[in-house]
Amino acid sequence: MTSKQLIVDFVTALSAKQPTPGGGGAAAIGAAIGAAAAQMAAAYTTRIKDVKSGAAQKGEVLISSMNIEQLLQAADDDAAAYSNLQRTWKETDMPADEKAAIEARALQVPTVLLETCHAYILSIQTFLPDCNPNITSDAKVGIHQLAGAARAAYQTVLVNSPPADEKERLKGLIKEIRTVEDELLDL
Repeated sequence: MTSKQLIVDFVTALSAKQPTPGGGGAAAIGAAIGAAAAQMAAAYTTRIKDVKSGAAQKGEVLISSMNIEQLLQAADDDAAAYSNLQRTWKETDMPADEKAAIEARALQVPTVLLETCHAYILSIQTFLPDCNPNITSDAKVGIHQLAGAARAAYQTVLVNSPPADEKERLKGLIKEIRTVEDELLDL
């Protein structure tokens, strides 16, 4: 998905019987929506008292720390990585080093997305106490959207057979995300 593609076109393509976009692209778009919701909450933390208390500055830091374009690009990166991965199944004479590089890229894309979601969630969590109280629900929506995207990215990671130590590291990030969500939901 490019940043210029309409959401309706992406969703229609996602629902079609075709290899891409797939789950990795869906995860990336979900992450972009989550980051946007959190940025909006930060943008609304600009009242005079927010400026005086320093909350507005913290909101500006949150906004500048999240790159929505990068998340949208991850959807395209996922589609390209999967397309190349399909080549490794069909081209029996592909050099081993090229095949290994393609497989590594197919694993890297969802791994980076999961790591990014994790970092953004922690940033939003840190911002929440300073968020305009009339709009904290939108910041929390951002966390939940990013958490869902992280879990979806993890599923894509698993399909790409990560090494055991990498799988455990990523499971740890998912568990940290779950803890943040549980605190928000008061579970």
